[in-house]
Amino acid sequence: MRKIIVFNIISLDGYHTGPNNDVTVMFPMMGGVFDTYNAELLRTADVHLVGRVSFELFHSFWPRVAENPDSEEWTPEQRELSQAGRSVSPIVVSDTLTGNWPDISIIRRADAHQKIAELKRQAGKDILITGSRTLWNDLLAHDLVDEIHLMIGNVVLGEGVPAFVGKPPASLRLVEVRSWKDSDNILLRYEVCHPSV
Repeated sequence: MRKIIVFNIISLDGYHTGPNNDVTVMFPMMGGVFDTYNAELLRTADVHLVGRVSFELFHSFWPRVAENPDSEEWTPEQRELSQAGRSVSPIVVSDTLTGNWPDISIIRRADAHQKIAELKRQAGKDILITGSRTLWNDLLAHDLVDEIHLMIGNVVLGEGVPAFVGKPPASLRLVEVRSWKDSDNILLRYEVCHPSV
């Protein structure tokens, strides 16, 4: 069975984004190791599962990197991440995404649990979720997430949108702690302990 892996960066005090869902406050924590680790996860995946807001945010940036990979505008890590994402199929969970997206699959929210459970049962590589806090919290509450990878940044926001919604009925087991020589970020990798069937 495939695994659903959630990867996100959060502030030291546990926020997913700043006040009014402002993602730009997270940018000082992102960069080299964030992009490199994201690329590492994408190489083990063949599906990138996202909500509409995250999809639109990613789509406003990453196609520009892919279209002109040799531009000096991009860091080596951004180029690596763009390359790693080329063989990964995007699936957006949304009731409101509009427009013509020939290479994008869309799952409606009412069908999400069933369709994603079916996707997990299919042969293939991992399913990666980045951003998409509402989506992955819902899937965690419905026992569909297998691992949570949190990159903790060195910024204290004091307020914003917390990473977790309420208290999901999930038990986590720490399986890895990673740090990087030239970064103040730290990675915590948790396995979700699924109830015995």
